[in-house]
Amino acid sequence: MSEEQAVRPKLNVERLAQYSGTDLDDLCEATENAIVEGGGFGWLKPPPRQVLENYWKGVLLVPERRLVVGRLDGIIAGSAQLTRAPRNNEAQAFAGTLAHLFVAPWARGHGLGRGIVLEIERLARELGLAVLNLDLRDTQKAAIRLYESLGYRHWGTHPVYARVDNRIVPGHYYYKLLDDAPTLPSPAIPGSGPGRGGLGRGP
Repeated sequence: MSEEQAVRPKLNVERLAQYSGTDLDDLCEATENAIVEGGGFGWLKPPPRQVLENYWKGVLLVPERRLVVGRLDGIIAGSAQLTRAPRNNEAQAFAGTLAHLFVAPWARGHGLGRGIVLEIERLARELGLAVLNLDLRDTQKAAIRLYESLGYRHWGTHPVYARVDNRIVPGHYYYKLLDDAPTLPSPAIPGSGPGRGGLGRGP
């Protein structure tokens, strides 16, 4: 075994339905680190630890939400969530949302983020979802590159998406049709249609 193989960290991505051992503490610490580094988790500064613990406990209690975590040498270092439409929204039951992807700064560069996204996609297919949607801040350049490399298509930009450090930051919207998903119609150009010579266009 080479020296490089001997020191290579062990990566593992899994779906988490309950916390054991130090999982909750590790997840909270990874979240705090990601927030400090501007990881786009939503919080601009880490909340009190009890708030984070309550948040992560609550994630596992929501029926329409699934949690996927990534471990580096057994320690949770990142996660993402798959959310589905509530049961009364039958019109969008075929779609899911990939939300809150983050990897702690100390665990980046090993492919953990990519592994988490791919596991979210596998889970979405198992649940019978046909499309995944997501949105993220313009400042999350590494995440944007990751999503685009995995085939997510940019369809829109919100110019007033978030406020970070008293600065307005745009946001971007993406989607990906999953394997064997039905072909969805392209949205029509406003003002186009029969009698106007317009053609629909894709995102």
